[in-house]
Amino acid sequence: MDKAEADRLLRMLADRTRSPEVLEATVRAARRRSPLVAALPEEETRRHVRALIDGVGAALFDGGEPGEEALAAAERLGSDRARQGVPVAAFLDGFQAGRSHVLRTMVDTGRALGVPPEVLLDGVTRIDEITTVLVHRMVHAHRVTELEMARTARERRVQALRQLLHGEPAVPPPPLEQGAAYHCVVSDVSDPAVAQRLEAALTARGPALCGLVDGRLAALVARLPHAADLPPDGPLLVAAPPARPSRVSELYELGRRALRAGRAAGLTGLRALTDLALLTATEAEPRLGSLLADRLLGPLDPADPFHRELARTALAYLDHGARIEPAAEALHVHGNTVKYRLRRLHELTGRTPPGSAADPADGAAVERTAQWWWALRAWLSAARPRDAGDGMT
Repeated sequence: MDKAEADRLLRMLADRTRSPEVLEATVRAARRRSPLVAALPEEETRRHVRALIDGVGAALFDGGEPGEEALAAAERLGSDRARQGVPVAAFLDGFQAGRSHVLRTMVDTGRALGVPPEVLLDGVTRIDEITTVLVHRMVHAHRVTELEMARTARERRVQALRQLLHGEPAVPPPPLEQGAAYHCVVSDVSDPAVAQRLEAALTARGPALCGLVDGRLAALVARLPHAADLPPDGPLLVAAPPARPSRVSELYELGRRALRAGRAAGLTGLRALTDLALLTATEAEPRLGSLLADRLLGPLDPADPFHRELARTALAYLDHGARIEPAAEALHVHGNTVKYRLRRLHELTGRTPPGSAADPADGAAVERTAQWWWALRAWLSAARPRDAGDGMT
């Protein structure tokens, strides 16, 4: 049989597959195979099936390549199913069921009309090649649309988070609720990959909204993560007490200030904003800290390693509740060494560190302790550039 006669028979079979009866049977086959496709309006399925059948039929006699209309129909099908929430596997199930029905109809009709097997095989092979191209185009369009939708939805959520943290009018997006309370968590993380890993931990225990705000990862979370859920020695995260979304902007600003103070102090991991209150307040007034250091520690020489050692010991002593043994353990020295260094500090400055037996028992004890703690931190911070490489701890 020559090519012209073979093409004539194939064209006749292709026309038969475009009949209303075949179209309706193909629609039913697609909907039976995929419940998610069946959940869509029937006319929605019919519209796409008609366009694809027409495109395949035209491609059979146009060099075997789908035309622009067929490719566009495949793209519309993939994109529409993504917007309708039908997964790739589900809509491909429906497409393959429809394709199988068209091929069976074509073969059965050809056999009934006495079409030679080689002509039928040639037709089936051509259709298979054409539909493979269309499937690739459908899957690509589905994935592109999914990514665009995910990006758009995320951008809307991040924009709402940004507005809430900046105190601008905004409706909390799902999964947040207007009347619920959330911890505002701030960080100094700007690397998207690191931020993504932290988001997984921040969202693991309940409703949460995360995103890069002002270039750094921030979040509103219903429940804070457990320490074990966060990476060891991970970046500093500052978590404010829970508040309603309309009240989180002031906590966001406080959290950012606490973050700067905690970072300067070398802190890591998840920290409560309230635990950093004193550190945050003192960090905001460096000049006042310097004045306190001048008044309380004026005789100390920042260039003298022994004087820096005395200041570090006094600070560890205050950080551990003005107790000798815990301070000694933190410094890896004997308790008598701590006592000796505190005594030498008193001799050099002429002032008694808080908590000692000589410290006056009056109503200003807390204030004196805070002033000493602030002065020691300010003095050591100013001395730090000269401190490098002296081997002291």
